[in-house]
Amino acid sequence: MKTGLFFGSFNPIHLGHLMIASYMIEFTDIQDVWFIISPHNPLKEKSTLLPDVNRLYMVNVAVEDEPRFKASNIEFHLPRPSYTINTLTYLQEKYPAHEFILLAGSDILDSLHKWKNFEQLLDQYRFYIYPRHCEESHHRCDDEATPTNALTTHPSITFIDAPMVEISASFIRNAIQEGKNMQYFLPAKVWEYLDRMGFYR
Repeated sequence: MKTGLFFGSFNPIHLGHLMIASYMIEFTDIQDVWFIISPHNPLKEKSTLLPDVNRLYMVNVAVEDEPRFKASNIEFHLPRPSYTINTLTYLQEKYPAHEFILLAGSDILDSLHKWKNFEQLLDQYRFYIYPRHCEESHHRCDDEATPTNALTTHPSITFIDAPMVEISASFIRNAIQEGKNMQYFLPAKVWEYLDRMGFYR
């Protein structure tokens, strides 16, 4: 089975995440998508990052009605800091019948060479790259969303012509802090939970 791995803090998970995951299933050979929630990195500022358990809950309620989506807290139980290569090694050993494919925005190609064992990642796994807006990814704006570097022609890199989703978690957090109603940017149960708990205000 070809399984897409969607890594992120999901702080919070929003409709843009679900749209990308759905596109991957409907328009590529991926059969299901696992949302890998990243744990808090103790070395980084966490002023706006909700605790792991709250973000896991939101992903769970966001995907519970779609059997091809799965929330995973696997990185909560692995040594930290979390390195993608370590997570993939663990998952491949635990689920040998799955072919794992990494789903990532086009902005990662500018920094992939800094990832731990990035050459091993490219040798052993495939990346499906979707377009990501420069402002969301905090990168310099170019005429095209696809970075131009040596990795764009790597055989493990496949560009997926998914719609560009210009929704970011930071935009949603900031809007909520300003008192905006963001319910239509989020799955209904996620919005209800955020509103009830008073998160990001």
